[in-house]
Amino acid sequence: MSKIIAICNQKGGVGKTTTAVNLAASFAALEKKTLLLDMDPQGNASQGLGFMESQDMDIHEILDMAGNPDNLTLENIKPAILDTSLEYLKVITSGPDLAVMEIELVNAMSRERRLERVMNVLKQEFDFIIIDAPPSLNLLTINTLTAATSVLIPVQCEYYALQGMTELFKTIREVQKNLNSNLKIEGALLTMYDSRLSLSKQVAEEVRENLSDTVFQTMIPRNVKLSEAPSHGKPVILYDVQSTGSQAYMKLAEEILNKDK
Repeated sequence: MSKIIAICNQKGGVGKTTTAVNLAASFAALEKKTLLLDMDPQGNASQGLGFMESQDMDIHEILDMAGNPDNLTLENIKPAILDTSLEYLKVITSGPDLAVMEIELVNAMSRERRLERVMNVLKQEFDFIIIDAPPSLNLLTINTLTAATSVLIPVQCEYYALQGMTELFKTIREVQKNLNSNLKIEGALLTMYDSRLSLSKQVAEEVRENLSDTVFQTMIPRNVKLSEAPSHGKPVILYDVQSTGSQAYMKLAEEILNKDK
């Protein structure tokens, strides 16, 4: 049975997509069958794995298909499940058309459960499904949280790091109450940490104080290789396996695996 982790924070620029791509790649490197599902219309997670152009079939078509559950079979979804440069990593891409889905879902029946139906088909096929949620608290994000087993929240080690977290936790609680009682907090992940800066240390202390034991021990450092890798269409583990960014995401994957034992 899959563990479905939503990577979620409505605040942009916190390392959400970087985390989705590189955590998925790290699980794959540990020989866990992993799917990265891009739920962001910007398609940055898809681009981070080298898919720079729209595909013939992506998550928009699958969510549209999920409007009629009889059509939602593994055979019908398979054309959208694409190979990557890592043997154990597959991807379902996204693109600008997904933004239209937000409008199409407004009056749809069971509009919050489209992605959940998709996960019910796919979860037998993978050990981990990592979902890169949109950077906003919209219907696509609600679908993501409804379909997930847990949510991982990247928190940037900069001023105003906790800004907007109250709204995010309120949304998570509403989803837990009304749509997905099994949704758990996987953890808050400190990103863009710079040990040379007192601000980074202060923010890390503040986040740990406010979110206590939900914060991962692993912190993701500011790292040039992490920033460069997406422009080459590669996760950092394939761009520079020795970099501190690559090693940090491997540690995060191992921390999650050890927590589940």
